[in-house]
Amino acid sequence: METAETAETAETAEAAPQPGPGLRERKKQRTRDALLRAALELFTTQGYERTTVDDVAEAVGVSQRTFFRYFPGKEEAAFAVQDIAEAHFVQALRARPPEETPLEALRRAVLDSWDTINDAVESVVPVELYLRMFWVTESTPALLAAYLRRSVATEEEIARVLAAREGLDVDADPRPRLAVAVFTGVMRVTGRQWCTGDDFSLAAMRALTAAHLDQIGPALTGDWRTGGTADANA
Repeated sequence: METAETAETAETAEAAPQPGPGLRERKKQRTRDALLRAALELFTTQGYERTTVDDVAEAVGVSQRTFFRYFPGKEEAAFAVQDIAEAHFVQALRARPPEETPLEALRRAVLDSWDTINDAVESVVPVELYLRMFWVTESTPALLAAYLRRSVATEEEIARVLAAREGLDVDADPRPRLAVAVFTGVMRVTGRQWCTGDDFSLAAMRALTAAHLDQIGPALTGDWRTGGTADANA
C-alpha cells in the first residue's frame, strides 16, 4: 500500500531534472561540431573538391581517423546541416493544423522553418555558413548530384507525412507524391535563383520562397500567354 511519504518521494523523483549528457558525450559532440564547422568553412572558402579529409582534420587538430569516427566521408559532412534543416522542416509540417490543405501546410511549414532556422542549426554552425553551402552545392557538380540523389528519401518522407495527414494510402493515391514533386520543384527553382542573385541573406531566401510558392496555382493553371504574344503564336 502506497503511503503519503512514498507517494511524495516518487513525485519528487519524477519532478527532479534528468541528468544531461555525460562529459564523454559532450566532448564527442564538441568534436563533431568542430569538424563539421571546419568542413563547411573549408568547402565554402577553398572549394569542396579541393578540400580533403586531412585538411578538415588538421583544421581541428585531430587525426584523419577521428574524422571518420564521426563522418563516413566528405559528402556526409557537407550535408549534415542540411539534414538538420530538413528534419526541422518535416517536424514543422507534422505540426501543421489538419484543416490546412496539403499545399498550404507545405507552404506554411517551410516558411515557419525558415523563421526558426536559427533554433535548428545555430548551435552547430552559423546560419550564414549554412546558407553559403547552398551556393557551393549549386556550383559543384558532384555535390549537386549527391543532393538530388539524397533528396529522393526526403521527398518520400514528406509524401508519407502528407498522406498520413489526409488519411490516404501513399502507394494507392498519387496525390501526395505529386504535391511533393511540385513543392520540391519550386524549392529547387528558389534555391537556384537565390544562388544567382545579389542578396544572399536569409530574408531574401525566405522572400523568394514565399513568392514562388504563391505562384504554384497561376503557374500550373493560368494562361502564360499575354496579349499579342498569344495571337502571334496561335
